Amino acid sequence: MDITQTAFMLILNAGNARSNAAEAEKYASEYNFKKAQELIKKAKEDLNAAHQIQTDLIQAEARGEQQQFGLIMVHAQDHLTMAMLSIDHAKSIMQVYQKLYQYEKER
Repeated sequence: MDITQTAFMLILNAGNARSNAAEAEKYASEYNFKKAQELIKKAKEDLNAAHQIQTDLIQAEARGEQQQFGLIMVHAQDHLTMAMLSIDHAKSIMQVYQKLYQYEKER
């Protein structure tokens, strides 16, 4: 796989992770915590796939294999970072909704 294809695979997996995290937030807002947890799990799987691509690139460079990175790879790395932040954010939002749900249940 060439570097452009590799970058697009990273974007695809990171984008899927981000989408699943956003969907998890939506389900949490509806108090469907089981579905939200399933989506977070899926988001983490997608993130792991993206992270593995990044790890492979780092290991290749460590072995002395030089790659020509362009703007597409920078964009891919940006997607990976945003996916990581999105998952963390979704998990925090889920906790808030769980507390809100408990509060409303007790009223």
